[in-house]
Amino acid sequence: MSLPRSSRRLIPRVSNRCYSSAPSPRAKLNLPVDYKTTPILHHTPSSLSGVPDFPAGATSKKLNYFQAINSALRTALSKSDKVMLFGEDVAFGGVFRCSMDLQTEFGSERVFNTPLTEQGIAGFAIGAAAEGMKPVAEIQFADYVYPAFDQIVNEAAKFRYREGGTGINVGGLVIRMPCGGVGHGALYHSQSPEALFAHVPGVRVVMPRSPAQAKGLLLSSIFEHNDPVIFMEPKILYRAAVEHVPNEYYTIPLSKAEVIKPGKDLTIISYGQPLYLCSSAISAIEKSMKGVSIELIDLRTIYPWDRQTVLESVRKTGRAVVVHESMINYGVGAEVAATLQEGAFLRLEAPVKRVAGWSTHTGLSYEQFILPDVARIYDAVKQTLEY
Repeated sequence: MSLPRSSRRLIPRVSNRCYSSAPSPRAKLNLPVDYKTTPILHHTPSSLSGVPDFPAGATSKKLNYFQAINSALRTALSKSDKVMLFGEDVAFGGVFRCSMDLQTEFGSERVFNTPLTEQGIAGFAIGAAAEGMKPVAEIQFADYVYPAFDQIVNEAAKFRYREGGTGINVGGLVIRMPCGGVGHGALYHSQSPEALFAHVPGVRVVMPRSPAQAKGLLLSSIFEHNDPVIFMEPKILYRAAVEHVPNEYYTIPLSKAEVIKPGKDLTIISYGQPLYLCSSAISAIEKSMKGVSIELIDLRTIYPWDRQTVLESVRKTGRAVVVHESMINYGVGAEVAATLQEGAFLRLEAPVKRVAGWSTHTGLSYEQFILPDVARIYDAVKQTLEY
């Protein structure tokens, strides 16, 4: 993997990165994801049939990620007068156009802008949910959620527990936020703080990988749970990921992982955008190591997560690699690895490896070197298989 001389001067140690050889001398691992051909997405309507999460015989339309979010919000607002949508700049579509045209269709009392106050947005949403509404609050970027952390952790998360047997809860409260890197977000537009929320009992943390998943998981978050949901949307996928999405109302259960690709020799556990990198790495590994097959699991819900599906897979394959974009320290991968050590130790043939973002802030010029890439995933899988 060669770099231009100018890059070498800026990053003198990058040539020492420990990458395994590519599958062949001419192969390159860190190519841009081809979203038009990736097996992660439903490129034709026929591929939707037989998927348990989708309605049988559903009609579909090709949507990108932000259009699928928009479709889910329109569906929710049409289904119940209790649903309301608000946040900074939401009335005219929001930064990423997820709420485009919704105020025109449903009125300014149900879709409206708020002042620039994340704490106020979260506090208002909690109060509305406590009164029986189903508020969908948008935080403009996940990086901006920290002023609202007190409201989410000390009020929303504790609400149902504190109410005891009264039956009162803030279910239907969904706090949406774009997250993750895009290549040029730098310090304040690149963060993935899911591990912070995953430490808090009483909330659910969800990160969909694709348009069809996003619609079903968002509708489930709004209508089917008594807990508040932190709904994280990888913003790099908003326009990149395009697939057929069922037109009908449907939900996908939270806290249920999905085996995207079955395999017998190693399990990769991931969620969100890195799943596409994992898929590319799997393709390269299976071409270079004949007879090897890799299982790929999407957690979908990060907390409470589906331990059983992951444990069953790793007990079968005997090897595991966990991949996520957020920092490696105290991250989701640490929890998954610890669970595998406790629940599948006697079946493990190699240590559980983690591939994640490095424990540093995301510098503008260095983002590609901080976040996981195909080469790092390939290297981890190869080392684990050869252990």
